[in-house]
Amino acid sequence: MKSQVNLVALSRRAELERCFALMKLLRPSLVSAPLFADQITRQFQQGYQLLGAVHGGAVVGLIGFREVENLLYGRFIYVDDLVVDTEVRHLGLGASLLEAVRADAVNRECAHLVLDTGLHMPLAQRFYYREGMLARGMHFVQPLTT
Repeated sequence: MKSQVNLVALSRRAELERCFALMKLLRPSLVSAPLFADQITRQFQQGYQLLGAVHGGAVVGLIGFREVENLLYGRFIYVDDLVVDTEVRHLGLGASLLEAVRADAVNRECAHLVLDTGLHMPLAQRFYYREGMLARGMHFVQPLTT
């Protein structure tokens, strides 16, 4: 059963810094709240948007996404980040965040909703299958710095 949740667009620096600990659950390599806010601010300039799920007065879920276009998918929404606080994962907040972005993609007349997840994250993969998403490939990466 999905819980009542308020979804809010996050953009102010203070809001971003308060979300640092939550995003660090997903991105453990993040160093500090100020550097995180700097990074997100740069990404905003590239079309990135960040929605927060507010429950009990606190931001307990985040979804970061952007509109992209390529030859494979046409115009689509790419979900960069999706994380929900472990204490409230049973409330359906991840599904609420994903549904909000899915609805936005439909309103923008995007052809697809796309995201990547690590092979080491079987619970996330199970969640995405339950949400109607299908695995269509593998994502390859080559580090260019040492």
